[in-house]
Amino acid sequence: MTEFMGELIGTMILIILGGGVIAGANLKDTKADGGWVLITVAWGLAVAMGVYAVGNLTGGHINPAVTLGLASVGDFPWQKVPMYITAQVIGAFIGAVIVFFHYIPHWKDTEDQLAIKSIFCTDPAIRSPISNLISEIIGTFVLVMGILFIGANEFTEGLNPIIVGLLIVAIGMSLGATTGYAINPARDLGPRIAHAVLPIPGKGGSDWSYSWVPVLGPIIGGVYGGLFYQAIFKGSYTAGFWVLSVIIVTLLISSMRIELKKVQTT
Repeated sequence: MTEFMGELIGTMILIILGGGVIAGANLKDTKADGGWVLITVAWGLAVAMGVYAVGNLTGGHINPAVTLGLASVGDFPWQKVPMYITAQVIGAFIGAVIVFFHYIPHWKDTEDQLAIKSIFCTDPAIRSPISNLISEIIGTFVLVMGILFIGANEFTEGLNPIIVGLLIVAIGMSLGATTGYAINPARDLGPRIAHAVLPIPGKGGSDWSYSWVPVLGPIIGGVYGGLFYQAIFKGSYTAGFWVLSVIIVTLLISSMRIELKKVQTT
């Protein structure tokens, strides 16, 4: 198997299991009965299974933010980045299509357009683009930092994917309630495209006006997580670290001002 096919299949498995649990929870007349805890645990297991499937071949990135974060600190060759990201987006799209076919009798009975869309892509609890962007940055920052922490420790062979899965569960439970924690551009973009093109009854729009947030936020957070780890834990400060630090601080201040202004106007 090629690395391209490896990342495609690993990401496809991630979305089949991750999107599948949301479909089971959201669609009408399924046997699933669970909420946020069920979804966060299943997504953690989905990541673990995706990494187990192809980790020995590709490293099991299954996430452009992870690929970019590792490349930013020299742990992954930049020339492979476009190939990995392309495979990840295609794999996520295929995974979403498989979820559609698996639940095909249930779409017509579900009238809630947001519930349908959330099976494929993320949506903020409170729509505030800069604050939503910051949530995705923080979540992905913790993800990439956590992966580097895990990699710096020795575990029994084969245990690392489970630890990464638990990291995803922790991020979902602690930080995911604001935006649905995409923390993975492919996880959001590929299925969002699937939502747009699939003949889902009564699906509504795909909310492309928001789609840049779960793509740009994880990219910034993933790269900054790698650069931050390299700077603070290894003492290697780069120009990219300082530039992103300034950008993120600026976003934090802007978000605070926007939210405070909303309070004052109400």
